[in-house]
Amino acid sequence: MSVQTLLRLVFRQNRKRAMAVKVLIVEDDAEMNRLLQLDLKQHGYEAISATNGLEGLRMFHNQRPNLVVLDVSLPMMDGLTVCQRIRELSNVPILIMTATAITEEDIAHGLNLGADEYMLKPIRNLEFHARVRALLRRASRDEEASQSVAYSDDYLTVDINARRVWVNGQEIRLTPTEFKLLAVLVKHRGRVLTFGELLEQVWGPEYRSEHHYPRIYVSHLRRKIEPDPKAPTYIQSEYGIGYRFTGRQ
Repeated sequence: MSVQTLLRLVFRQNRKRAMAVKVLIVEDDAEMNRLLQLDLKQHGYEAISATNGLEGLRMFHNQRPNLVVLDVSLPMMDGLTVCQRIRELSNVPILIMTATAITEEDIAHGLNLGADEYMLKPIRNLEFHARVRALLRRASRDEEASQSVAYSDDYLTVDINARRVWVNGQEIRLTPTEFKLLAVLVKHRGRVLTFGELLEQVWGPEYRSEHHYPRIYVSHLRRKIEPDPKAPTYIQSEYGIGYRFTGRQ
């Protein structure tokens, strides 16, 4: 078999695998919607689209995509509400797009509603596809993981296999990324994980420069699992380095 034939075969196999990945685009700008569809299809994905929030939510229920690319400003139902509704039912990765400047408060609000990623328009092609690949890879790893690591005391219980968390006897809901971050910290209990290690293990190598991500997510986790978020018991900060999960002594 010639090298050219082998390369064509590998390309076709990779394209076939990608075609199994369905991406839902929810974008009311017709030209932006069309360009995103075309671009995703050229990269081997199956792209479907909606032009308003209600239609997007209906398509999500009917099509069950592997990834949702969601604009913030949508008619009928805004993007953040769509994100929240989807997250109530599914752990599918959600990438939020916005044309306005993103502050840490904006990111924190979106992440709290269940978004996995924020991108500022106009979308840069290389960064967009890097983030899409990272989100899909992370979701795939989460599905395949079969770790038995867990933590339990009289206040906090983390069941990694079941992907469930209880605080003071009540089950709480974490977003997929919040749970992944907690699971990584629990797995390495007692050890300081640097910002770089957390970004690599939770978000992927494409996120090495996004040092604000661990800080935002840890802040959200502390509000959900700590008896007193201002004096954390479980997730300890190592100033300028990273975080450590200690558990109760």
